[in-house]
Amino acid sequence: MRLFQRERRSLFGEILDWMLTPLLLLWPISMALTWLVAQNIAGKPFDRALEYNVQALAKLVTVKNNQVQFNLTAPAREILRADDTDQVYYQVIGPQGEYLGGERELPAPPEEERLDGGEVRLREAVIRGEDVRVAYTWIDVEGAAPAALPVLVQVAETLGKRKTLATEIVKGTMVPQFVTLPLAVLLVWLALVRGIKPLAQLEKRIRARKPHDMSPLDETGVPEEVVPLVDSVNDLLSRLKVSLSTQKRFLADAAHQLKTPLAGLRMQADLAQRETDADELKKSLKHIGQASIRATHMVNQLLALARAETTGRSLAKQRVDLVVIASEVMADSVPRALDKKIDLGYDGPAAGEQSTYLVGNPTLLGELVRNLLDNAINYTPENGHVTLRLMVDRFSGVLVLIVEDSGPGIPETERELVFEPFYRTLGTNVDGSGLGLAIVLEIAQQHGASVATEDALLPAHPDTPGTRVTVRFAGRS
Repeated sequence: MRLFQRERRSLFGEILDWMLTPLLLLWPISMALTWLVAQNIAGKPFDRALEYNVQALAKLVTVKNNQVQFNLTAPAREILRADDTDQVYYQVIGPQGEYLGGERELPAPPEEERLDGGEVRLREAVIRGEDVRVAYTWIDVEGAAPAALPVLVQVAETLGKRKTLATEIVKGTMVPQFVTLPLAVLLVWLALVRGIKPLAQLEKRIRARKPHDMSPLDETGVPEEVVPLVDSVNDLLSRLKVSLSTQKRFLADAAHQLKTPLAGLRMQADLAQRETDADELKKSLKHIGQASIRATHMVNQLLALARAETTGRSLAKQRVDLVVIASEVMADSVPRALDKKIDLGYDGPAAGEQSTYLVGNPTLLGELVRNLLDNAINYTPENGHVTLRLMVDRFSGVLVLIVEDSGPGIPETERELVFEPFYRTLGTNVDGSGLGLAIVLEIAQQHGASVATEDALLPAHPDTPGTRVTVRFAGRS
C-alpha cells in the first residue's frame, strides 16, 4: 500500500514510499506492543507485594480450642492500609467455608484450583465494579482436625498504581520516538538523495553528449544495479552507430554510382537536341533508354541492399516454401534468358515437400534468388546454361540452393571481393552495378545462411570454368 500517490512515477518517490510506509505503519503497532510490555513490567513489583501480603496474613491464622481463628494485628493493618491511589481488600475463609475475616464480596477462586503446600497464585477479578489483582493461597493449619480442609487466604488490590506506572513507562519510551522518527525520515531522505546521485550524474553526462557522439557510456562510478541499463544503452548506441554508418554509406554509394548514368543521360539528351538527322536522333534516344534502364536497375539494386541491411531483422518472417519462391523468380527471368538464348533450367523437388520449407521473409528470399539468377544470366554468353538447384544434404539435413552458369567464372583471388558492394571483376564487359552478390550475402546472413562461390566445371562447356554459388540454410526453424 502506498501512502504517497504521484501522477508520474519517480524512482526516488517509489523507494521513499516503500521505506517510509512500513515505518509509519509499524509505529502504532510498536506503541501497542510497548503498552503491553509496560503493563507486564509495571505489574511485577506489585504482584510480589501482594504475594508478601498473602503470606503475612497466612501466618495470622491459628487454632485455638480446635477452632481455626484469624487475628489481624496492628502491624498487619498497616500493611493493608489503603493508599491514595488503590484500595486493598483481603479475605480469610475457614476449612468449613466459614467467614473468618475481610471482605465477604471478594469472589473465591475456582474449587479445582485448590492447592496444597502454601503456593501463592495470582488472578484477575472484579469487586464492587472495579478490576482488581488477586493473590491467593490455601494453607494447612497446624492443630486443626485431621479431616479439616485448607484455609483460603486472599489479598486483592485495584490497578491504579499499575496503570500509572505503565503509562510512565510508555511515555518514557514513546517521547524519544517522537524525536527520532522525524530524524529517521530525514536520514532516509538524505540517504536516498546520496544514493541516486550517480543516476543524476549519468543523466547529465548523457545530456552533455553531442548528437553525433555514439561512443559507449563510461561505466565508471555507476552503481552495480545500473550497469545492465548502461550496457543496454551502449548496445543501442552500437546498433544506432551501425545503422547510421549503413545509411551514410548507402547515400554516399548511391550518389557516386548514380552520377555516371545520370551524366550519360544528360550527355545523350544534349546530343539528341543537336541532332537533325532522324536516324541519329533515334540512336541517341535508344542510348537514353538504355541509360535510363541502367539507372533504374542501379536504383532498384541500391534499394534492395538498403532494405536487406537496415530492415531485414525487423521484417516479419513466416514459414515459406523455397521452391515456390524460386519458381516465381525463374518465371520472371525466362524472357531475359530467351533474349540471350540461354538454357535456364531447374533441378530439385516439387513444391509442397516438407524438406524445402524454411522460416524467412519471402520478399528478401525472392531478392536473393533474383540477384543470383540475374548475375548468372548477365555473365553467361549466348547459348550457355544457367541452372538453379534445390537439394537437402542427406547427412546434415541442410537445405541448399545452388545457381550455376557456364560463364567465365570468378578468379579464386576475387571470390571474397565479389561480395563487397560495387566491386566488379575486370575484363567482363558486362553492365552491372556490382551490388548483386552483396545483396545475396546480406540477405543470407539475415536468415542464418552461408554463401560460397566456386568453379562450376560443367561437362557441356569445358572451355569455360563457369561459376557455382551455393547458399546453405543451416537454421530453418
